[in-house]
Amino acid sequence: MENNKAKSFRIMGLSLPVFLIFSAIILIGTFLEVLPTGMIGALALMMVLGSVLGLVGDNMPIVKDYLGGGPIIIIFGSAALVMFKLLPESSIKIMTNFMKGEGFLDFYIAALITGSILGMNRKLLIKAALRYLPAILGGVVAALGLVALFGAIMGYGAKEAIFYIGIPIMGGGMGAGAVPLAKIFGTAMTQDPTKMLSIMVPAVAMGNALSIVCGGLLDKLGKVKPALTGNGDLMRIEGEAVVEEDDAVAPDFLLMGKGLFLAVSFFIWGNIVGKLVPGGIHPYAWMIISVALVKAFGLIPREYELACHQWFSFIMKNLTPALLVGIGVAYTNLNEVIAAFSLTYIVLVGVTVIGAIIGSGIVGRFVGFYPIESAITAGLCMANMGGTGDVAVLSAANRMKLMPFAQISSRLGGAFILILASTLLKLFV
Repeated sequence: MENNKAKSFRIMGLSLPVFLIFSAIILIGTFLEVLPTGMIGALALMMVLGSVLGLVGDNMPIVKDYLGGGPIIIIFGSAALVMFKLLPESSIKIMTNFMKGEGFLDFYIAALITGSILGMNRKLLIKAALRYLPAILGGVVAALGLVALFGAIMGYGAKEAIFYIGIPIMGGGMGAGAVPLAKIFGTAMTQDPTKMLSIMVPAVAMGNALSIVCGGLLDKLGKVKPALTGNGDLMRIEGEAVVEEDDAVAPDFLLMGKGLFLAVSFFIWGNIVGKLVPGGIHPYAWMIISVALVKAFGLIPREYELACHQWFSFIMKNLTPALLVGIGVAYTNLNEVIAAFSLTYIVLVGVTVIGAIIGSGIVGRFVGFYPIESAITAGLCMANMGGTGDVAVLSAANRMKLMPFAQISSRLGGAFILILASTLLKLFV
């Protein structure tokens, strides 16, 4: 029996001997520093590390049940490999450049946005979109209110807690959040933006880490309290049958190719609109808006919607562990998280994330969402580190199909936080 179980064991869909042989080839190439630059070397190593670390996390006691399992171990395990210099510097540069310079994260998110939106039920998308903003506002108000209260109680200062911890955490990550916030704050307070950024970075990093953990905990809560969750569905449908559109189409390689083309085209369209329309709204946001309008008004044939959905499914099932390795290597600095550790700081970061969960969960329930899905998307995906955090949180929560709403939080919600920060600075500084 045990022998049969060992023979049937697979990792990345491969038998264990085959996986070990080919992984050994990639690791030998890595440590001999002959790993090819670009996509081939980066993707090969990231797939090996993601598969192994994911297997460890999915079988680790406590972690697998309460902290999200594989995804969280992949991210922080990869970050630890970098911090402790257990990988050659050349391989770290290859993976970092693949994520940032060569745009693997953008490529992945483009597939997820187009496929997940176009694969949704049209009626459900329209209903959910109209109710989503109040859920985001509920999370923001509760998060900033709680961090101000605890900041005042613990002697950190209510205003300081809002500006230096609450707003950066809720601001949409680094590039679209902390960096422009530092410039806004620096100008208003006549301070060096670099100094402001050094204050915000630990809060953003710790908020992102805690959001990932909370994503796993909310998934666990949903299993204990089934009434609180839609198991990946955001909307509560009571007294009304919403028939899902038929996606029962066999995998088709040509169809996936069409989905790939449409995904990258929508991504480029978002960049075009972002360039031509003033206001500084992130291209991801324009992409989301455009894809959602195309879906809502039925502007493309169902065949192309299915093409994008199949391409999204292929990417999600095969490349998510590799992407999480990239997030750990290129975007997660454990030194920054560790350096910020103090009881006051940790508590303030914690209450910000908890406030986002509570506020968005409660308001989401009132507007017709499942509390857990609302807390994950409108709450945690505001408190995490933008696009990278969205992938990590949704992976930890096993709710990757909620990516369109997560991206609304990170991009449109992040833009809202920049406007809110500018307004609050005029009032209080």
